[in-house]
Amino acid sequence: MIVYSSCPCCSSTKIIKVLTASDHTVTQEKFDIWECSSCTVRFTQNVPDVDGIGTYYASADYVSHSDTKKGFINSLYHIVRKQTLLKKANLVMKSCKVSKGAILDIGCGTGAFLNTMSTAGWEVKGLEPDPVARENAKVLYSQDLELPDTLFNFPAHSFDAITLWHVLEHVHQLHEYLEQMKKILNPNGRIFIAVPNYTSFDAKHYAESWAGYDVPRHLYHFSPSAMVELLGQHGLTIKSIKPMWYDSFYVSMLSEKYKKGRGNILKAFWNGCLSNVKAFFNPEKCSSIIYVVGK
Repeated sequence: MIVYSSCPCCSSTKIIKVLTASDHTVTQEKFDIWECSSCTVRFTQNVPDVDGIGTYYASADYVSHSDTKKGFINSLYHIVRKQTLLKKANLVMKSCKVSKGAILDIGCGTGAFLNTMSTAGWEVKGLEPDPVARENAKVLYSQDLELPDTLFNFPAHSFDAITLWHVLEHVHQLHEYLEQMKKILNPNGRIFIAVPNYTSFDAKHYAESWAGYDVPRHLYHFSPSAMVELLGQHGLTIKSIKPMWYDSFYVSMLSEKYKKGRGNILKAFWNGCLSNVKAFFNPEKCSSIIYVVGK
């Protein structure tokens, strides 16, 4: 178990408990979430260490590992994913200014995004800790994924693009990962980091029931200012941010289910719309954000 006496992002001791959330996916345990007043990052307190976290992913409903289509929300996720995969691929190619290159996807789940990039002619590498997800990637897409520690074996300047689609919030070795990614990124390459945004309307509306907290799997909970602080520590800068408009609907549907014990699709859709409307002129308020990062 990890007990923080200082901020895992900036090391400040100005930290305070702000809410308590439940693990709605596996155990129903409660975990406290704390906030740093210096950098504004939030983090889950008393989380399992890297050797103990695995059991909290052991659910057939954890879609990024099982690729399940069970239930309305997961079925909808798969329908939307077809569009988002292409949009992500286009974002990578446009931001990196190359049509083909080498890409590393960290925490790639069942390998759907890597399959999209491979089809587009890119040289792909994928890292995934979960054995079920790795096996599904092999079966579904013929992708041979490697374990996360392989990250530290790549030589400098190995990749034009490195992607972490809702992954950085799961990483125990937060600073070590960022430093290594900077090393293995080509000088003109880009890192793409997608994370939930706790300053969004839907996060504030659902509070402790917000699905974006997803404790204890999400170790950290980022605001845009926290991302600027964290990346700056490693000599990385945010080149642009991109809103993930679909996430507000998906997260609101899960949050509605967590809050009421059953999903109210109409109410979730309305709250997802409100969240996007409030973020329309300020993408930093979107439910989830893609940070396009460079050296």
